[in-house]
Amino acid sequence: MKKDQCEIYCYDEEKVKQVQASLKTVDPVDTAKLFKALADPTRLKIAYALVEEEELCVCDVANIINSSLATASLHLRLLRNMGLAKYRKEGKLVFYSLDDNHVKQMVRLAFDHNKEMSEYGASAR
Repeated sequence: MKKDQCEIYCYDEEKVKQVQASLKTVDPVDTAKLFKALADPTRLKIAYALVEEEELCVCDVANIINSSLATASLHLRLLRNMGLAKYRKEGKLVFYSLDDNHVKQMVRLAFDHNKEMSEYGASAR
């Protein structure tokens, strides 16, 4: 028997029913799509940049991620199509920003958590 498994099978029926009822009120597929969009390191960098600067031109994003305008636009378009980003056009420039405060909070928390874990790992050595 593995140490990370229960040695007997039993469960808390009330807890199980409560979580199952709660899951019926949300769509895990949509939530998974959100995480999938942010699972790409390049898109996560872009999201972080948009948290830090609120709004960036596509040219700025391309330079931040060291890519072509086409690649930056592709990633920004995907974030927009997922409902995570919005854009506005000003003359010949296109500016993007995150469209959801929850996403901003998630990105900020993820980077803060990673920084803390890195610091903890460094101090534990």
